[in-house]
Amino acid sequence: MAGRGTPAIALLVTRKVSHRTHPYEVSPDLPNYGALVAAALGVPPGRLFKTLVAEVDGALVVAVVPVAGDLDLKALAAAVGGKRAALADRAAAERATGYVRGGISPLGQRRRLPTVVDSSALAHETVYVSAGRRGLQVELAPQDLVTLTAATPAPITTAH
Repeated sequence: MAGRGTPAIALLVTRKVSHRTHPYEVSPDLPNYGALVAAALGVPPGRLFKTLVAEVDGALVVAVVPVAGDLDLKALAAAVGGKRAALADRAAAERATGYVRGGISPLGQRRRLPTVVDSSALAHETVYVSAGRRGLQVELAPQDLVTLTAATPAPITTAH
């Protein structure tokens, strides 16, 4: 199966979590990358989630939000009991997660970081997140995503 070998897929296999991988070809340098990935996979953008690393009061936090929206930094800070949030430095995000930009998965990260999943994920039977490398998404039940990442579901998205 395509995608074996990423820590995200290894975690799903080890924990025996039902999932499907979906390869795609979209350059991560294009604008609206998430929307282009959703289109390439034929998935509504509300079901495809991007993984962002933010810094809340000096600590790294993972935010999982639909590609159809933007991360609400104030809402993210509130969800983890913090005051100020900003997107983390790319190098810090890559170091902490073990993944590269465009392929950061909320699953199987090098360091387990506090994670907040936008509560809209729970409205879907399945959602798509990065499988841990560019060009590969993994589809799984949102409750499995929340359980495996020990996430807090919260409304952390603003519309585009």
